[in-house]
Amino acid sequence: MLHTLEREDTYLQKGLRKQLVQLLRNKGITDERVLAAIDAVPRHFFLDPAFERQAYEDRAFPITAGQTISHPFTVAMQTHLLDLKKFDKVLEIGTGSAYQACVIAEMGVTLYTIERQKALYDHVGQFFFLKKYCNIKRFYGDGFAGLPSYGPFDKILITCGAPFVPPKLIEQLKPGGIMVIPLGEGETQRMTRITKEKDGSINEEYIGVYSFVPMLEGKNTQSGLA
Repeated sequence: MLHTLEREDTYLQKGLRKQLVQLLRNKGITDERVLAAIDAVPRHFFLDPAFERQAYEDRAFPITAGQTISHPFTVAMQTHLLDLKKFDKVLEIGTGSAYQACVIAEMGVTLYTIERQKALYDHVGQFFFLKKYCNIKRFYGDGFAGLPSYGPFDKILITCGAPFVPPKLIEQLKPGGIMVIPLGEGETQRMTRITKEKDGSINEEYIGVYSFVPMLEGKNTQSGLA
């Protein structure tokens, strides 16, 4: 994953991206704003140049610090479930490669994103493409703690498998807000959409089975690339 050097977005890559968008549409993604954001963000920028063609396949790839860049369908589905509105204030737990952060930012929200892996946080900080999105605010920290001083948030997205719903994140979700979280320990999780009612109660809706890296407490201070 080489973020430091400028990359080109050629007609071939744009064509492959349009094919990916059509594939996602065929798989059931109906939110045209999400599809337009996927079309606007060059996924090959987030991967090593050796994988430029494969970048537009619906598959995950390993990245720095033992993490992954999710399947495009997973990114599109999670983003769709958030029901984003322009100017929403959104908290993302797990910046990863920043691909999903850029897709979300493309939709006109203000995104606060937390990464617990210091190596990955530092690496993404060198990514040339992030200069396009002044509406992305990056933080190195513990996702379970959230960002209480910046909340409350209209929407919260967790991009890793959580063993439980973090109570501090529920506290930071506005009444009427939505949280999308993969719930469960082990190799698979249940994608869950949580709506926080005005009285503070929560409703849970289960969407399907997915596979994510685990959500871990605390921060990993190890620097340098793995």
